[in-house]
Amino acid sequence: MTFSMNRVMAILQKDYKDVSRNLYVSTTIIVPLILALFYGKSDDITIDAHYMIINLTFIMVGAYIQSALVAEEKEKNTLRGLTLSPASIYEIFLGKSLLSMLATGIILYASIRLLGYNPANMAVVLVGLLLSLVFYVGIGTFVGLLTKSVMEASVAIMPCLILFTWGSSLITFADSIPALKAVTYLPNVQLVQLAEAVEKGAGFAGVWSNLIVIALWIVVIYSLCVYLYKKRMVDA
Repeated sequence: MTFSMNRVMAILQKDYKDVSRNLYVSTTIIVPLILALFYGKSDDITIDAHYMIINLTFIMVGAYIQSALVAEEKEKNTLRGLTLSPASIYEIFLGKSLLSMLATGIILYASIRLLGYNPANMAVVLVGLLLSLVFYVGIGTFVGLLTKSVMEASVAIMPCLILFTWGSSLITFADSIPALKAVTYLPNVQLVQLAEAVEKGAGFAGVWSNLIVIALWIVVIYSLCVYLYKKRMVDA
């Protein structure tokens, strides 16, 4: 079966219509913008504050919208139609992810401008942001495949919101609880470490380990998504 961009675009158009009709889902995109506007007025905003908003954008726009789109397919029992359609798993995954990625990219750009964030090396930071975007859309796909409705997805995404936005604060307790050192390997923490290294003058050679860790998270989350999707095909 050959890859068809027409099938991918058809899925994208359907998702756009679904989101435009769901006011609750579509209005979540303004939350990062409001916070970015608020924090952007500060004269001395830290890297941690910048990336709290950036990671919040990834979760509230990328992951949440994606989880809602996938969960809605299950709620309306239309995911079965997708699994039986001529579209391959790659076309379905790409088609279902495009809207979330585009929306996240737009809101992320606007949030960064409102924050006044100007990294020392935009190319390095951009690669980190792109990898993170792919990961968080994968998180949304995973949550959507696990849940049965948009309401369930809205609740299930909350632990991800806490972990990937404020989970880095757990590092402060790592001295007393050694197990919490594992938090440093979370993709959001790796992104912050990358940004801090860039501000100190690091290039790609200095942040390759951070990029690899985020890439490994991508492999893990999409492997789980493929497993759940194929399981859904069998159950269908």
